[in-house]
Amino acid sequence: MSKPRFFVPNRINGEVIQYLQQYGNVGYRDKEEKISEEEFLEGLSRANALLCYSRQKINGRILEQAPLLKVVSNIAVGYDNLDLGELTKRGVLATNTPGILTETTADLTFSILMAAARRVAEADQYVKSGQWQEWFPSLMLGKDVFGATIGIIGMGRIGEAVARRAKGFNMEILYYNRSRKKDIEQKLGARYVSLKHLLQKSDYVVVLVPLTEETKEIIGAKEFALMKKDAILVNVSRGATIDETALIHALQENRIAGAALDVYEKEPVDPENQLLKMTNVVTLPHIGSATKETRGKMAMKAARNAVAAIIGEPPENLLNKEVLQKAK
Repeated sequence: MSKPRFFVPNRINGEVIQYLQQYGNVGYRDKEEKISEEEFLEGLSRANALLCYSRQKINGRILEQAPLLKVVSNIAVGYDNLDLGELTKRGVLATNTPGILTETTADLTFSILMAAARRVAEADQYVKSGQWQEWFPSLMLGKDVFGATIGIIGMGRIGEAVARRAKGFNMEILYYNRSRKKDIEQKLGARYVSLKHLLQKSDYVVVLVPLTEETKEIIGAKEFALMKKDAILVNVSRGATIDETALIHALQENRIAGAALDVYEKEPVDPENQLLKMTNVVTLPHIGSATKETRGKMAMKAARNAVAAIIGEPPENLLNKEVLQKAK
């Protein structure tokens, strides 16, 4: 009986490869840059399990070229890159890596909130470009974070972790979510409010929802019109949760004070994107979970999910349980 084949099209922790090799053969491409579609499909055509990052789109057209595939293991918590309907229809398991990146992503979220509030990136460039010739009282005036009001849209694991950090800054915590989280309200003093109320009252609006049909462009022109003139928008979810054109107009027309972004509608972001030309916008290259420790743990979690599927056990982080139910 031939051994199962794992396909890993991009560089991950070497310990993960060693782990996978205990259970089968591994097709491994030890490169950072995205693989070409031709090379990807060639590797996938012989694979029983795929470990991939969220930049790799898996849809019906791709799956047609993967007759042996049993599991797609996403090295990410988000899975909008996976067509779950197509995977389920074809009996292919899909998994993700929730929980592991929670604290790391919350750290990043709160750090860019503070960076936007205190104009950190702008001040850094001000000094490095030689513009700082003297000190004066109004130099780089920013906004207070301590004691301000934060509005969190999406109170999942990361939302709760951000709320814990906000509590440490004595912030009033408002949140909007599909369902009420009374335990979080009791622990952190958070208040469950309507989206409208959150937008009207928050000094910092933080978007932490997964990308779905329901959340696509959850913040657009109508929502920006509700926000405070001195409010700052923070997005560490997915770029398409924000109407980017509406955001640009809101910033250009001073309807809001600024933004802090780790994600964009198009990634990598177009160099001509107006957001990159605005000094009141902090822009990062989608690095919410980017620490060595966290990325290593995510890759190992994805590997364990893939191995479980291959040896016939239910993966811990299964996204389409219907596949197992049909198999019974």
